[in-house]
Order: sequence, then C-alpha cells, then structure tokens
Amino acid sequence: MKVKIKDLAKVQMGYSFRSRLEASNSGDVAVIQMKDLLQDNTVDCGDLMMIDMEGVKKHHLVQKGDLVFRSRGHVTTAAVIHEDPGTAVIAAPLLRIRITKPDQIMPEYLNWYISQRDAQIFLTSRAKGTVQKMISKQSIEDLEVSLPTLEHQKIIVELTSLSALEQSLLNTLSKKREQYISTVLMQFAKGE
Repeated sequence: MKVKIKDLAKVQMGYSFRSRLEASNSGDVAVIQMKDLLQDNTVDCGDLMMIDMEGVKKHHLVQKGDLVFRSRGHVTTAAVIHEDPGTAVIAAPLLRIRITKPDQIMPEYLNWYISQRDAQIFLTSRAKGTVQKMISKQSIEDLEVSLPTLEHQKIIVELTSLSALEQSLLNTLSKKREQYISTVLMQFAKGE
C-alpha cells in the first residue's frame, strides 16, 4: 500500500530569519541548520547555535522524532532528530516533517524511505531551479511512501542500522590493515 506523506505527516517550512543569525551566550532558542545534519541522516543536537528570539510560536518548535529535510542542493534526504533538542527551531530552507500517524509509520522508516531510489527519482523529477536545485513543500507532501506494517518497518530500520554499522567496521578494519601492512613493509625496508 502506498500513502502520500501529507496523509501521514505535517510538512512545514523552516523558520525564515530576516537577518544573519547571531549566536548569543544568553540565547533561549536553539537553531538547527544545514551544518547540524550528519552524514548518517541524523541531527547533531549537541552543539546547536543559541540565539535570542522573542515570540517564537509553538508550531515552529521541533521535537524528538521530527525529520529535517534538505530542500536545497544535490542531496535531497532527511535527518531524524533522535534526542530532545530543547527549545529549538529549524532554519529555512530546511523543512520539518512531523509524523501525525505514529500508528502507521515510524519516523526512522520515513527517514530511510526518503533516501531510497524510488523516492529520490520522484524528488529529482520535481526539483526546480537550474543552478541551485530546490524541492518544494508540495513535492514532499505528494511523495508516495510504501507502507508495510510497523513490525516490518522496525525490521527495515534495524537492518539498515546494522548494515551501516557493518560498513563502518569494515572501513575501520581496512584502515587498520593498511596501517599494519605499511608498518611491516617499512620494517622490512629498513632490514628489521
């Protein structure tokens, strides 16, 4: 069964600041920016910029489980917020995707699905702009998601996580092997 994102989640534009962001030591609102999105499609909430921001409305605030979608550039994926960001907003041009039907879809599954080939083909076909590609809020809302059971979604998320861990371990092993071989060859070259 396929269901459009707009029937599973609420998509909202990030907060549009009228001027350049200025960090404040006494800031009361954290800002999630593009630089806070990690390669593993998660959000690093540990070092968010704090700003002074009066009158922030509740509907602008983000929470654990929200997805942050990269709407501009060549990378059109999302990142999931795994930890409580406190009082925080998302800066435009990022989009916030908040699950409204948690009994039908997991945030982690939607995050994974957006990165998959079918979703990327759809989003690329809807991209606007010549130099800077942009995906509209409407395009995200219209993306159809294959919706297995929550149990199957959990399995997909767990296997994806294990696969990423395996890849990380293989990369570490490869680097260690390269260092070991280099050391052995250097010792051999020196006649040791």
